[in-house]
Amino acid sequence: MDQRKTTLKVASLFLSALAFLPASMAQAQPKDDAGKVIQSGRASWYGPGFHGRRTASGETFNTNELTAAHRTLPFGTKVRVVNKKTGKSVVVRINDRGPYAHGRVIDLSRASAQAIGITGVGSVTVAEL
Repeated sequence: MDQRKTTLKVASLFLSALAFLPASMAQAQPKDDAGKVIQSGRASWYGPGFHGRRTASGETFNTNELTAAHRTLPFGTKVRVVNKKTGKSVVVRINDRGPYAHGRVIDLSRASAQAIGITGVGSVTVAEL
């Protein structure tokens, strides 16, 4: 009986702690007010060889800015990208075309990827704001 009470207390504390987590952390999905989910898939980051070069939009790429490349979204579109593994999110501005790697839905600048904990390739949800 004591073990059952202890288990129930631990479960109760765990559920209480979940109430204080942001919805994106608890569900690893954008909140309803975070925009319309348009894609889920793999994201990568780019930058080392592209920093300082022109993007498809004509601006100079800066890997330290919160920007991203997308195949079809209009330049200037802002999207929220949520890392499904960590629940962290970042708002980025589309300023380039890509990704060109098979199976990827968005390429993030280094700063954008770091903000949500992606060091290589990660699973994300993209929501248009």
